[in-house]
Amino acid sequence: MKGYIEQAYQGLTEGWRYFLGFILIFIIWQIGSSIQGIFVFLELKKQGLTELEITSKLTNFEVLMGTLESNFNFFLLLLGFVFGFAAIFFTVKFIHQLSFKSLITSRAKIDWKRILFSFGFVAVLVSGSTFLEYKLSPEEFVYNFELNRFLILALIGILLVPIQTTFEELYFRGYLLQGIGTAFNSRALSLIITSVLFGLLHVFNPEIGKLGYELLIVYIGTGFLLCIMTLMDEGLELAIGFHAANNLLTALLVTSDWTAFQTHSILKYTGEPSLLSNVYIPVFIVYPVIILIFAKIYKWNNWKARLFGKVEVPNPDMVENQNI
Repeated sequence: MKGYIEQAYQGLTEGWRYFLGFILIFIIWQIGSSIQGIFVFLELKKQGLTELEITSKLTNFEVLMGTLESNFNFFLLLLGFVFGFAAIFFTVKFIHQLSFKSLITSRAKIDWKRILFSFGFVAVLVSGSTFLEYKLSPEEFVYNFELNRFLILALIGILLVPIQTTFEELYFRGYLLQGIGTAFNSRALSLIITSVLFGLLHVFNPEIGKLGYELLIVYIGTGFLLCIMTLMDEGLELAIGFHAANNLLTALLVTSDWTAFQTHSILKYTGEPSLLSNVYIPVFIVYPVIILIFAKIYKWNNWKARLFGKVEVPNPDMVENQNI
């Protein structure tokens, strides 16, 4: 079985292609994401605000999240990732002339059992921890369940959250991981750069405003967790399942006034978050345990080479000629 990063050599790997692809995907993703702002602008315009007043309000998180109906707003938030997903597919197929499967796994075919196992594992973990928090501190939660709105939320979430999370995996743990790996011939640099970039992508999340920049530790830590899974398992399947379950279950089970997803979830958290429970325990206790569990189940070995070794060029002469 070829290594996951080495899969890129089945297509065209010139540096300019990855630079162009990275910019193209990002721009198309952001164009899609701007649709939410357009709808908020039009709604505020209906309310009689001037364009100058609207422009100043569009930088306010509470305005962006609270102007439109929650489910519709959730739909618009996720819609941008559909654009990004399409951009990745186009880039891989036409700029790199690589099969889309090669961006997902080094196996002969996508291992759906891995995706489903990882999804189920995290779904149990998230729902269990939410239930435990609720039982320990019920005064910090408000029962928020409304059947009709929840069913619409569930439909939107089931259809679009996996697209959102899979896009992020394909972009960071897929496209960038392979691009940086082939450019620098280093798994370690791929691991570090993509994980840090993934964390910094969340710097403007509203949670940062609530807990401070220390919260970036959990975003960067999550990047490392998912990237380690990808490199050790030589494929994105576990990371795809993990990310989808985390975001979907969180959106369905619990929301808060200061989180990126404002949804008609079952519960609403009204307490004060802490760095201990939201950052340090997950990153330094829960994440290592998850890695050990997955390593045991999938019999990971050769950790040093898979995480920090050089990227093996299958045929150096062929790749050199290809990139002229």
